[in-house]
Amino acid sequence: MDNGEGERFVNGNGVEDDLVELTENHDRTHNHHHHHDHKASNGSSSPTNSIVEGHGPIPPMPWFGMDIGGTLTKLIYFEPTDTQFYEEEEVETLKRIRKYLTGNVAYGKSGIRDKHLEMNCVKFGGREGSFHFIRFPTSEMLSFIEMAKAKNFPSLATSICATGGGAYKFEQDFKGIVNLNLLKFDELDCLIKGIHFIDRHNPVCECYYFANASQPDISEKQPYDFRDPYPYLVVNVGSGVSMLAVRSPTDYRRVCGTSLGGGTFLGLCCLLTGCETFEDAIELASCGDNSSVDKLVKDIYGGDYERFGLPGNIVASSFGHMMTSDRRKSVSREDLAKATLVTITNNIGSISRMCALNEKIERVVFVGNFLRVNTISMKLLAYAMDYWSRGMLKALFLEHEGYFGAMGCLLELMRTSTMDGEQLLGERQ
Repeated sequence: MDNGEGERFVNGNGVEDDLVELTENHDRTHNHHHHHDHKASNGSSSPTNSIVEGHGPIPPMPWFGMDIGGTLTKLIYFEPTDTQFYEEEEVETLKRIRKYLTGNVAYGKSGIRDKHLEMNCVKFGGREGSFHFIRFPTSEMLSFIEMAKAKNFPSLATSICATGGGAYKFEQDFKGIVNLNLLKFDELDCLIKGIHFIDRHNPVCECYYFANASQPDISEKQPYDFRDPYPYLVVNVGSGVSMLAVRSPTDYRRVCGTSLGGGTFLGLCCLLTGCETFEDAIELASCGDNSSVDKLVKDIYGGDYERFGLPGNIVASSFGHMMTSDRRKSVSREDLAKATLVTITNNIGSISRMCALNEKIERVVFVGNFLRVNTISMKLLAYAMDYWSRGMLKALFLEHEGYFGAMGCLLELMRTSTMDGEQLLGERQ
Protein backbone atom coordinates (compact mmCIF):
# COMPACT_ATOMS: atom_id res chain seq x y z
CA MET A 1 0.00 0.00 0.00
CA ASP A 2 1.52 3.33 -1.04
CA ASN A 3 -0.84 6.02 0.29
CA GLY A 4 0.62 8.37 -2.29
CA GLU A 5 3.67 8.86 -0.11
CA GLY A 6 6.25 7.25 -2.38
CA GLU A 7 6.90 5.55 -5.67
CA ARG A 8 6.59 1.79 -5.39
CA PHE A 9 9.10 -0.45 -7.14
CA VAL A 10 6.96 -3.19 -8.68
CA ASN A 11 7.43 -4.86 -12.02
CA GLY A 12 5.73 -8.20 -12.14
CA ASN A 13 7.33 -9.19 -15.44
CA GLY A 14 10.84 -8.26 -14.38
CA VAL A 15 11.42 -6.58 -17.74
CA GLU A 16 14.17 -4.01 -17.36
CA ASP A 17 12.97 -1.94 -20.33
CA ASP A 18 9.75 -1.21 -18.46
CA LEU A 19 11.51 0.15 -15.39
CA VAL A 20 10.85 3.73 -14.45
CA GLU A 21 14.02 5.76 -14.74
CA LEU A 22 15.02 7.31 -11.44
CA THR A 23 15.46 10.71 -12.97
CA GLU A 24 12.43 10.68 -15.28
CA ASN A 25 10.26 13.80 -15.11
CA HIS A 26 11.95 15.18 -12.02
CA ASP A 27 10.45 18.40 -10.81
CA ARG A 28 13.52 20.47 -10.03
CA THR A 29 11.60 23.52 -8.98
CA HIS A 30 12.13 24.41 -5.33
CA ASN A 31 9.15 24.45 -3.04
CA HIS A 32 9.06 27.97 -1.59
CA HIS A 33 6.32 27.53 0.99
CA HIS A 34 8.81 28.42 3.75
CA HIS A 35 12.53 29.03 3.73
CA HIS A 36 14.98 29.24 6.58
CA ASP A 37 16.90 32.48 6.14
CA HIS A 38 20.14 30.57 6.76
CA LYS A 39 19.69 28.12 3.90
CA ALA A 40 21.32 30.34 1.34
CA SER A 41 24.15 31.49 3.57
CA ASN A 42 25.60 28.34 5.04
CA GLY A 43 28.97 29.06 3.49
CA SER A 44 31.98 28.69 5.73
CA SER A 45 29.81 28.61 8.85
CA SER A 46 28.61 25.09 8.07
CA PRO A 47 30.52 22.34 9.88
CA THR A 48 30.14 20.22 6.73
CA ASN A 49 31.29 22.94 4.34
CA SER A 50 34.38 21.02 3.19
CA ILE A 51 32.16 18.06 2.27
CA VAL A 52 29.65 20.25 0.46
CA GLU A 53 32.34 22.03 -1.51
CA GLY A 54 34.33 18.86 -2.20
CA HIS A 55 37.57 20.08 -0.64
CA GLY A 56 40.23 17.40 -0.44
CA PRO A 57 40.00 13.76 -1.55
CA ILE A 58 36.54 12.33 -2.07
CA PRO A 59 35.47 8.72 -2.69
CA PRO A 60 34.63 7.68 -6.24
CA MET A 61 31.05 7.40 -7.41
CA PRO A 62 28.56 5.99 -6.59
CA TRP A 63 27.74 7.72 -3.29
CA PHE A 64 25.33 5.76 -1.09
CA GLY A 65 24.42 5.90 2.58
CA MET A 66 22.61 2.90 4.06
CA ASP A 67 20.96 2.50 7.47
CA ILE A 68 20.01 -1.13 8.09
CA GLY A 69 17.47 -1.07 10.92
CA GLY A 70 15.61 -3.84 12.66
CA THR A 71 12.49 -3.33 10.53
CA LEU A 72 13.38 -1.05 7.61
CA THR A 73 16.49 -0.44 5.57
CA LYS A 74 16.89 3.17 4.48
CA LEU A 75 19.04 4.06 1.49
CA ILE A 76 20.17 7.50 0.32
CA TYR A 77 21.73 7.97 -3.08
CA PHE A 78 23.30 11.19 -4.36
CA GLU A 79 22.77 11.48 -8.09
CA PRO A 80 24.94 14.16 -9.73
CA THR A 81 23.23 16.13 -12.46
CA ASP A 82 26.35 17.92 -13.76
CA THR A 83 27.62 14.84 -15.61
CA GLN A 84 28.28 16.80 -18.80
CA PHE A 85 31.53 17.95 -17.23
CA TYR A 86 32.79 14.50 -16.25
CA GLU A 87 34.25 11.36 -17.77
CA GLU A 88 32.22 9.00 -19.90
CA GLU A 89 33.08 6.08 -17.58
CA GLU A 90 31.41 7.84 -14.65
CA VAL A 91 28.34 8.70 -16.72
CA GLU A 92 27.93 5.05 -17.70
CA THR A 93 28.29 4.01 -14.06
CA LEU A 94 25.56 6.43 -13.03
CA LYS A 95 23.24 5.10 -15.74
CA ARG A 96 23.73 1.58 -14.39
CA ILE A 97 23.03 2.73 -10.84
CA ARG A 98 19.67 4.13 -11.92
CA LYS A 99 18.77 0.68 -13.20
CA TYR A 100 19.78 -0.89 -9.89
CA LEU A 101 17.64 1.52 -7.91
CA THR A 102 14.57 0.87 -10.04
CA GLY A 103 14.96 -2.91 -10.38
CA ASN A 104 12.07 -4.90 -8.95
CA VAL A 105 14.25 -7.83 -7.94
CA ALA A 106 15.94 -5.84 -5.19
CA TYR A 107 12.79 -4.56 -3.60
CA GLY A 108 10.19 -7.16 -4.46
CA LYS A 109 6.81 -5.55 -3.94
CA SER A 110 7.72 -3.49 -0.90
CA GLY A 111 10.62 -1.23 -1.89
CA ILE A 112 9.61 2.41 -2.11
CA ARG A 113 11.33 5.57 -3.27
CA ASP A 114 9.94 8.50 -1.28
CA LYS A 115 9.83 10.92 -4.17
CA HIS A 116 8.16 13.63 -2.10
CA LEU A 117 11.33 13.80 0.04
CA GLU A 118 13.76 14.33 -2.84
CA MET A 119 16.25 17.16 -2.30
CA ASN A 120 17.04 18.66 -5.70
CA CYS A 121 19.62 21.19 -6.85
CA VAL A 122 21.86 20.45 -3.86
CA LYS A 123 25.63 20.85 -3.78
CA PHE A 124 27.50 17.89 -2.29
CA GLY A 125 31.09 16.75 -2.69
CA GLY A 126 31.68 19.66 -5.04
CA ARG A 127 28.95 18.36 -7.36
CA GLU A 128 25.43 19.51 -8.16
CA GLY A 129 22.68 16.93 -7.92
CA SER A 130 19.80 15.33 -6.06
CA PHE A 131 19.40 13.17 -2.98
CA HIS A 132 17.03 10.22 -3.40
CA PHE A 133 15.43 8.44 -0.45
CA ILE A 134 14.56 4.74 -0.66
CA ARG A 135 13.32 2.22 1.89
CA PHE A 136 12.58 -1.48 1.94
CA PRO A 137 11.96 -4.10 4.65
CA THR A 138 15.15 -5.39 6.20
CA SER A 139 13.62 -8.85 5.87
CA GLU A 140 14.29 -8.43 2.13
CA MET A 141 18.01 -7.76 2.63
CA LEU A 142 19.16 -11.08 1.21
CA SER A 143 17.13 -10.37 -1.94
CA PHE A 144 18.87 -7.01 -2.14
CA ILE A 145 22.27 -8.70 -1.88
CA GLU A 146 21.34 -11.29 -4.51
CA MET A 147 20.26 -8.47 -6.82
CA ALA A 148 23.64 -6.80 -6.32
CA LYS A 149 25.27 -10.04 -7.38
CA ALA A 150 23.00 -10.51 -10.40
CA LYS A 151 23.58 -6.91 -11.53
CA ASN A 152 27.37 -7.20 -11.05
CA PHE A 153 27.44 -4.38 -8.51
CA PRO A 154 31.01 -5.22 -7.36
CA SER A 155 32.27 -3.99 -10.72
CA LEU A 156 31.25 -0.47 -9.65
CA ALA A 157 32.65 -0.49 -6.10
CA THR A 158 34.40 -2.80 -3.67
CA SER A 159 32.82 -1.32 -0.52
CA ILE A 160 29.67 0.45 0.61
CA CYS A 161 29.03 2.39 3.81
CA ALA A 162 26.38 1.30 6.28
CA THR A 163 25.11 2.01 9.76
CA GLY A 164 22.54 0.43 12.07
CA GLY A 165 22.52 -3.01 13.62
CA GLY A 166 22.19 -4.66 10.21
CA ALA A 167 25.61 -3.35 9.21
CA TYR A 168 26.97 -5.96 11.61
CA LYS A 169 24.29 -8.61 11.12
CA PHE A 170 24.65 -8.74 7.33
CA GLU A 171 28.37 -8.00 7.05
CA GLN A 172 29.32 -11.58 6.25
CA ASP A 173 26.47 -11.92 3.74
CA PHE A 174 27.72 -8.92 1.78
CA LYS A 175 31.27 -10.25 1.85
CA GLY A 176 30.44 -13.88 1.12
CA ILE A 177 27.80 -13.43 -1.58
CA VAL A 178 29.01 -10.38 -3.51
CA ASN A 179 32.49 -9.75 -2.08
CA LEU A 180 31.50 -6.27 -0.90
CA ASN A 181 33.01 -4.82 2.26
CA LEU A 182 30.72 -2.87 4.58
CA LEU A 183 32.30 0.28 5.97
CA LYS A 184 30.48 0.54 9.29
CA PHE A 185 29.74 3.78 11.12
CA ASP A 186 28.11 4.34 14.52
CA GLU A 187 24.36 4.78 14.15
CA LEU A 188 23.93 7.48 16.81
CA ASP A 189 26.79 9.56 15.38
CA CYS A 190 25.18 9.20 11.97
CA LEU A 191 21.74 10.15 13.31
CA ILE A 192 22.89 13.46 14.79
CA LYS A 193 25.05 14.42 11.80
CA GLY A 194 22.22 13.54 9.42
CA ILE A 195 19.70 15.68 11.30
CA HIS A 196 21.94 18.74 11.21
CA PHE A 197 22.93 18.31 7.57
CA ILE A 198 19.45 17.79 6.15
CA ASP A 199 17.98 20.65 8.20
CA ARG A 200 20.64 23.04 6.95
CA HIS A 201 20.69 21.95 3.32
CA ASN A 202 17.07 21.10 2.58
CA PRO A 203 15.83 23.84 0.22
CA VAL A 204 12.56 23.88 2.17
CA CYS A 205 11.82 23.95 5.89
CA GLU A 206 12.73 20.62 7.50
CA CYS A 207 11.54 21.19 11.08
CA TYR A 208 7.97 21.81 12.18
CA TYR A 209 5.64 21.70 15.18
CA PHE A 210 1.90 21.55 15.73
CA ALA A 211 0.30 24.86 16.65
CA ASN A 212 -2.61 24.60 19.11
CA ALA A 213 -1.19 21.29 20.35
CA SER A 214 -3.66 21.23 23.25
CA GLN A 215 -6.47 20.88 20.68
CA PRO A 216 -5.43 18.00 18.40
CA ASP A 217 -8.57 18.25 16.26
CA ILE A 218 -7.59 21.71 15.03
CA SER A 219 -3.81 21.68 15.47
CA GLU A 220 -1.84 22.37 12.29
CA LYS A 221 1.74 22.00 11.11
CA GLN A 222 3.84 25.13 11.37
CA PRO A 223 7.50 25.62 10.35
CA TYR A 224 10.05 25.88 13.16
CA ASP A 225 13.41 27.63 12.93
CA PHE A 226 15.97 25.00 13.93
CA ARG A 227 19.06 27.19 13.44
CA ASP A 228 20.01 27.26 17.12
CA PRO A 229 18.27 24.25 18.69
CA TYR A 230 20.64 23.43 21.55
CA PRO A 231 20.06 21.80 23.87
CA TYR A 232 17.45 19.40 22.59
CA LEU A 233 16.36 15.81 23.16
CA VAL A 234 16.12 13.63 20.05
CA VAL A 235 13.75 10.68 20.34
CA ASN A 236 14.47 8.17 17.58
CA VAL A 237 11.44 5.88 17.22
CA GLY A 238 12.26 2.89 15.05
CA SER A 239 11.71 -0.75 15.99
CA GLY A 240 12.68 0.34 19.50
CA VAL A 241 13.34 3.81 20.90
CA SER A 242 16.57 5.65 21.73
CA MET A 243 16.77 9.09 23.35
CA LEU A 244 19.78 11.37 23.08
CA ALA A 245 20.51 14.64 24.85
CA VAL A 246 22.17 16.91 22.27
CA ARG A 247 23.98 20.00 23.58
CA SER A 248 26.11 20.86 20.55
CA PRO A 249 27.02 19.31 17.19
CA THR A 250 29.67 17.24 18.95
CA ASP A 251 28.29 16.94 22.50
CA TYR A 252 25.55 14.32 22.71
CA ARG A 253 24.88 11.13 24.64
CA ARG A 254 22.23 8.46 24.86
CA VAL A 255 20.24 9.05 28.05
CA CYS A 256 17.42 6.54 27.81
CA GLY A 257 15.40 4.22 25.61
CA THR A 258 12.62 1.68 25.57
CA SER A 259 11.99 -1.59 23.76
CA LEU A 260 8.38 -0.53 23.14
CA GLY A 261 8.59 1.19 19.78
CA GLY A 262 7.37 0.98 16.21
CA GLY A 263 8.18 -2.72 15.99
CA THR A 264 6.03 -3.31 19.08
CA PHE A 265 3.11 -1.42 17.55
CA LEU A 266 3.24 -3.33 14.28
CA GLY A 267 3.86 -6.70 15.94
CA LEU A 268 0.90 -6.31 18.29
CA CYS A 269 -1.34 -5.02 15.50
CA CYS A 270 -0.49 -8.05 13.37
CA LEU A 271 -1.41 -10.32 16.27
CA LEU A 272 -4.59 -8.48 17.26
CA THR A 273 -6.01 -7.46 13.89
CA GLY A 274 -4.44 -9.74 11.30
CA CYS A 275 -2.98 -6.81 9.35
CA GLU A 276 0.25 -7.32 7.41
CA THR A 277 1.90 -3.92 6.98
CA PHE A 278 2.59 -0.73 8.90
CA GLU A 279 0.43 1.23 6.46
CA ASP A 280 -2.48 -1.16 7.02
CA ALA A 281 -2.10 -0.85 10.79
CA ILE A 282 -2.12 2.96 10.64
CA GLU A 283 -5.16 2.96 8.35
CA LEU A 284 -7.04 0.72 10.79
CA ALA A 285 -6.03 2.95 13.71
CA SER A 286 -7.20 6.08 11.91
CA CYS A 287 -10.73 4.63 11.81
CA GLY A 288 -10.75 3.33 15.38
CA ASP A 289 -11.82 4.51 18.83
CA ASN A 290 -9.48 3.50 21.64
CA SER A 291 -12.04 4.35 24.35
CA SER A 292 -13.81 1.04 23.66
CA VAL A 293 -10.54 -0.75 24.53
CA ASP A 294 -8.82 1.52 27.04
CA LYS A 295 -10.26 2.36 30.44
CA LEU A 296 -10.37 6.14 30.81
CA VAL A 297 -10.28 8.26 33.95
CA LYS A 298 -14.00 8.98 33.59
CA ASP A 299 -14.71 5.24 33.50
CA ILE A 300 -13.29 5.07 37.01
CA TYR A 301 -14.27 8.45 38.52
CA GLY A 302 -17.35 9.26 36.45
CA GLY A 303 -15.64 12.39 35.19
CA ASP A 304 -12.44 14.35 35.77
CA TYR A 305 -10.16 13.56 38.71
CA GLU A 306 -10.02 17.21 39.68
CA ARG A 307 -7.77 16.97 42.72
CA PHE A 308 -4.81 15.91 40.59
CA GLY A 309 -5.87 17.68 37.40
CA LEU A 310 -6.58 14.53 35.40
CA PRO A 311 -9.18 15.05 32.63
CA GLY A 312 -11.81 12.37 32.30
CA ASN A 313 -10.91 11.56 28.71
CA ILE A 314 -7.29 10.50 29.29
CA VAL A 315 -6.29 6.85 29.53
CA ALA A 316 -6.12 5.41 33.04
CA SER A 317 -5.55 1.79 32.01
CA SER A 318 -4.46 0.79 28.50
CA PHE A 319 -6.60 -2.15 27.28
CA GLY A 320 -8.42 -2.00 30.63
CA HIS A 321 -11.81 -2.80 29.07
CA MET A 322 -10.50 -6.02 27.58
CA MET A 323 -10.81 -7.75 30.95
CA THR A 324 -14.51 -8.37 30.32
CA SER A 325 -15.74 -10.91 27.79
CA ASP A 326 -18.59 -8.70 26.50
CA ARG A 327 -16.13 -5.96 25.61
CA ARG A 328 -13.82 -8.40 23.89
CA LYS A 329 -16.68 -9.77 21.78
CA SER A 330 -17.80 -6.34 20.58
CA VAL A 331 -14.43 -4.69 19.96
CA SER A 332 -13.43 -3.97 16.35
CA ARG A 333 -10.08 -4.41 14.61
CA GLU A 334 -9.95 -0.65 14.12
CA ASP A 335 -10.43 0.01 17.85
CA LEU A 336 -7.72 -2.49 18.75
CA ALA A 337 -5.29 -0.87 16.32
CA LYS A 338 -6.06 2.61 17.67
CA ALA A 339 -5.63 1.45 21.28
CA THR A 340 -2.31 -0.17 20.41
CA LEU A 341 -1.11 3.01 18.73
CA VAL A 342 -2.21 5.19 21.65
CA THR A 343 -0.59 2.84 24.17
CA ILE A 344 2.80 2.83 22.45
CA THR A 345 2.70 6.56 21.73
CA ASN A 346 1.72 7.50 25.29
CA ASN A 347 4.55 5.40 26.67
CA ILE A 348 7.08 7.07 24.36
CA GLY A 349 5.73 10.49 25.28
CA SER A 350 5.85 9.79 29.02
CA ILE A 351 9.46 8.59 28.95
CA SER A 352 10.49 11.45 26.68
CA ARG A 353 8.96 14.03 28.99
CA MET A 354 10.73 12.58 32.04
CA CYS A 355 14.06 12.52 30.18
CA ALA A 356 13.64 16.12 29.04
CA LEU A 357 12.87 17.28 32.57
CA ASN A 358 15.78 15.32 34.01
CA GLU A 359 18.16 16.83 31.43
CA LYS A 360 16.63 20.32 31.82
CA ILE A 361 15.78 20.43 28.11
CA GLU A 362 12.74 22.19 26.61
CA ARG A 363 12.81 21.02 22.99
CA VAL A 364 12.05 17.39 22.11
CA VAL A 365 12.63 16.30 18.50
CA PHE A 366 10.83 13.13 17.42
CA VAL A 367 12.23 11.23 14.43
CA GLY A 368 12.06 7.72 12.99
CA ASN A 369 9.88 5.75 10.62
CA PHE A 370 7.25 5.11 13.29
CA LEU A 371 6.07 8.65 12.46
CA ARG A 372 5.73 7.99 8.73
CA VAL A 373 2.10 8.48 7.60
CA ASN A 374 1.33 8.64 11.33
CA THR A 375 -0.19 12.04 12.09
CA ILE A 376 -2.16 10.45 14.95
CA SER A 377 0.97 9.78 16.98
CA MET A 378 2.59 13.10 16.14
CA LYS A 379 -0.42 15.03 17.39
CA LEU A 380 -0.64 12.82 20.48
CA LEU A 381 3.01 13.49 21.26
CA ALA A 382 2.60 17.21 20.68
CA TYR A 383 -0.42 17.25 22.99
CA ALA A 384 1.30 15.22 25.69
CA MET A 385 4.45 17.38 25.70
CA ASP A 386 2.40 20.57 25.87
CA TYR A 387 -0.24 19.44 28.37
CA TRP A 388 1.85 17.60 30.95
CA SER A 389 4.57 20.25 30.97
CA ARG A 390 2.05 23.10 31.13
CA GLY A 391 3.45 24.50 27.92
CA MET A 392 7.12 24.30 28.93
CA LEU A 393 8.06 21.49 26.49
CA LYS A 394 7.72 21.72 22.72
CA ALA A 395 7.48 18.66 20.48
CA LEU A 396 9.28 19.11 17.16
CA PHE A 397 9.22 16.90 14.06
CA LEU A 398 11.33 16.57 10.90
CA GLU A 399 10.15 15.91 7.36
CA HIS A 400 12.73 13.22 6.55
CA GLU A 401 11.72 11.17 9.63
CA GLY A 402 13.69 7.94 9.31
CA TYR A 403 16.46 8.85 6.86
CA PHE A 404 18.89 10.77 9.06
CA GLY A 405 21.03 7.75 9.92
CA ALA A 406 21.58 6.98 6.23
CA MET A 407 22.43 10.63 5.54
CA GLY A 408 24.89 10.74 8.41
CA CYS A 409 26.46 7.52 7.16
CA LEU A 410 27.12 9.12 3.78
CA LEU A 411 28.58 12.18 5.51
CA GLU A 412 30.87 9.98 7.57
CA LEU A 413 32.10 8.29 4.41
CA MET A 414 32.90 11.65 2.81
CA ARG A 415 34.47 13.03 5.99
CA THR A 416 36.65 9.98 6.54
CA SER A 417 37.82 10.07 2.96
CA THR A 418 38.70 13.75 3.27
CA MET A 419 40.56 13.24 6.54
CA ASP A 420 42.51 10.18 5.47
CA GLY A 421 43.16 11.27 1.91
CA GLU A 422 42.15 7.83 0.73
CA GLN A 423 39.43 6.63 -1.59
CA LEU A 424 37.71 4.28 0.80
CA LEU A 425 35.40 2.79 -1.75
CA GLY A 426 38.35 1.16 -3.50
CA GLU A 427 39.34 1.08 -7.10
CA ARG A 428 36.74 0.17 -9.67
CA GLN A 429 37.41 -3.22 -11.13
